[in-house]
Amino acid sequence: MKKIQVLLLGLILITSYNCKDAKKEAKEANEETELAEMYSIVSDSTAISFTAYKTSAKAPVGGKFTKINLEATSGSSPIEALNDLQFSIPVSSLFTNDATGTRDPKIIAFFFDVMDNTELISGTFSIDADNKCSVDLKLNGVSAVLPLDYEVTNDNHITFKGTLNLEHWNALDALASLNKACGILHTGDDGVSKTWNDVAIEASVYLEKK
Repeated sequence: MKKIQVLLLGLILITSYNCKDAKKEAKEANEETELAEMYSIVSDSTAISFTAYKTSAKAPVGGKFTKINLEATSGSSPIEALNDLQFSIPVSSLFTNDATGTRDPKIIAFFFDVMDNTELISGTFSIDADNKCSVDLKLNGVSAVLPLDYEVTNDNHITFKGTLNLEHWNALDALASLNKACGILHTGDDGVSKTWNDVAIEASVYLEKK
C-alpha cells in the first residue's frame, strides 16, 4: 500500500512539474511572439505628396513636402503602430518640381502665409475599432478630421489616400489669394481663372519590426 501511495505521489509531482513547464514554455513563446511582432515607423522613409487642381478643366499640379517630423510610436501590427502618431510638416519644405523656381515661393507667400499659424501643418493619426483611419489635421488654426483610405502591402508598407477640402479648414480666403496671384497661370481655354478647393493627399509609410 505504501508503495502505491509513493508511486501516486511521484506521478502527481511529475505531472505538476510538467504542467508548470508547459505553461512556462507557452508563456515564453507568447512573449517572444509579442516582441517579434512590435512594429515601429521608419521615419526617414515616410513621404507625403499632394495633387492640387487649377483651371475649369481641373488640370493637376503635383507636389510634396520634403520634411516630416514624427513622434515615434509602436504597435503589434503595422496599422496599430500608427494609432495616436503625431506629426508636423514645415510648409517651408514644399516642393513642386517647378523648373522656373517661382511656384513654391508663390504658394508659400500667397497661400500658406495668408493663413493663421501655418508655419507647420500638424496632426494625429487615429485608428478606430473598425480599423478605419483618420487624421485630426490642424491647418489655418483650425482642427478638422480628414478621413483616409489605406492599404497594407508586404506587411511593412502602408499607403494612405484622402481628399482635403480646404473649406473645412476655413482656407478659402487663402485659396482666393493664391488664385489671384497666379492669374493667367490658372486660366483655362474658357478664359476663367480657377483654383479648386479639393486637394488629393497621399502618404507612404514604411515600418520595421523590433
